[in-house]
Amino acid sequence: MATIEEFYLPEDCWECIFKRFLNECGDHNCYLPPLSVFSKQFLSITSRFQSSLTIFDQTLPFLPRLLQRFTNLTSLNLMHITRDRDTLLIQISNFPLQVKSLNLSNHHTIPANGLRFFSQKITTLTSLICSNIGYIQKSDLYLIAEGFPLLEELDLSLPKEIDFHDEFDINAITLALPKLCKVNLYGNYYINDSSIFYLCRNCEFLEEVVMFNCKNLTDNGIASAIRERPNLRSFSFNLSEEMSTSTELIDSLRSLERLSSLDLSFSRISDQLLSSLADKGINLRRLVLRRCTRYSYTEIFNLLSISCFLQHLDLQNAMFLSDYRVDELSKYLLSLVSVNLSHCRKLTESTLFSLVKNCPFLDEIRMEYTCIGKFGVEKLSSSTNFAQMEMKSLHLAYNPFLNDETIKWFTSICPNLELLDVSNCSCISEGIVEVLRSCKIIYLNLSSCPEVNLHGMNFEVPKLEVLNLSFTRIDDKTLDAISKSCLGLLQLELERCYNITEKGVKQVVENCTRLKEINLRHCCKVSVGVSLWMGMVLSSPSLRKIMTPPHFFPNHRKWKPLLNHGCFLC
Repeated sequence: MATIEEFYLPEDCWECIFKRFLNECGDHNCYLPPLSVFSKQFLSITSRFQSSLTIFDQTLPFLPRLLQRFTNLTSLNLMHITRDRDTLLIQISNFPLQVKSLNLSNHHTIPANGLRFFSQKITTLTSLICSNIGYIQKSDLYLIAEGFPLLEELDLSLPKEIDFHDEFDINAITLALPKLCKVNLYGNYYINDSSIFYLCRNCEFLEEVVMFNCKNLTDNGIASAIRERPNLRSFSFNLSEEMSTSTELIDSLRSLERLSSLDLSFSRISDQLLSSLADKGINLRRLVLRRCTRYSYTEIFNLLSISCFLQHLDLQNAMFLSDYRVDELSKYLLSLVSVNLSHCRKLTESTLFSLVKNCPFLDEIRMEYTCIGKFGVEKLSSSTNFAQMEMKSLHLAYNPFLNDETIKWFTSICPNLELLDVSNCSCISEGIVEVLRSCKIIYLNLSSCPEVNLHGMNFEVPKLEVLNLSFTRIDDKTLDAISKSCLGLLQLELERCYNITEKGVKQVVENCTRLKEINLRHCCKVSVGVSLWMGMVLSSPSLRKIMTPPHFFPNHRKWKPLLNHGCFLC
């Protein structure tokens, strides 16, 4: 008989096995917990796989133990913290971490004292995200420049208020960040022509710049800055009404030999610009013209017809597009991976058919606020073998004509569909059951579909992980069907489902043993009895977050046992 020693594997072998297993599963966080509880050896190994940590107020009491356990953390997200972030940053700095990415977004100010201490202890930071900060001071920029010389990515987008009473030395700041590759300055009104010029001149490795709604920029200023950094790969800006598509700007864009991503969202662009880019033969991988105006179908066709390597295309709100025109365009977009044609009101199911048929690598389609379903699918047929198509994500929210017939048709042209968003589509009813039967759906959003009916779901839906039924008329019978068919569910959204009761909720929580999060906001028929909820949580140890129904007061001491169990109530 074999001994225990003969079955022993060293940790590096287990680590290789886990890496292979987790890579094939795709969702690391989903499978790490069950692996970690199997043995102390597995706990040690899986802890080394954890590279990112999002910290909440509820995390703080356990933070020291988490930082001791996850020694390979390289990314920290503090955007959800409402308490003293200076003290938190100082606390984190006392652990021997090699943090490369730090997110301090969505707060009133940048925690200068804590960040200064952090910079002295942790010198490996290459990415700093400070988006949506209420109040940025000039001293904050100097602190960032002096404290983190290795920064490669800096995000200062969407500040609400900036306190720069006098000029600041943008030249010195950019010289102090020589490794900068990516900069996001969306909505920074202090950025002017001089700022962007020094940024491009001093940052030798700069490849990606985002500067939407920087109102002090001019077209000539942008043009002169671009000429200083001809190796830009990604450029995002918008041309305001005060700016023009000048010859200087067009020539500077044409000079960017390595440009692969161009985002001109919300701009007034000209046919001359598109024509010049087409004549130059710029080989774009990504083109975003979301809600752009003043350009024509002829010139966008000329540009796209030579863009054989284009992977991502956004023509949202291009009102001149029709089913026929999209069909013609799609024949040239053989490398397309994702496309956004939302708010193109003339487009129907025929466009969806053309895209799936003609673009073999297409993975994601966004066609919200269109006319899908208006004319029916009877005439849409093809000898194409759709079984090998890559199509995995469909975003079709707010389509008033989308109906059961069209939904069922999706299963024939998108058999590998994993994500489907048909929220706010009022004509959908029982057809969604056929999609669940035929496709391997992982994420399904049926929010605000008042007629949706899942009673016929009498089969297993093993892949479904996220289901949103908020603002629908579902009842306990629907929850019963879910509890028997969707045993792999991780997240269930039931906000404002007025017909469900605690009976149906209990069935879901007890049978869907992997469920981590459930939203019961404004579900007024769901009881808030302590014993009921304690029983449900104890029967489902994976449940970690409950968005509670009315009259539920999670701060009351009677809920303490539930909180001690590790379940977050909000």
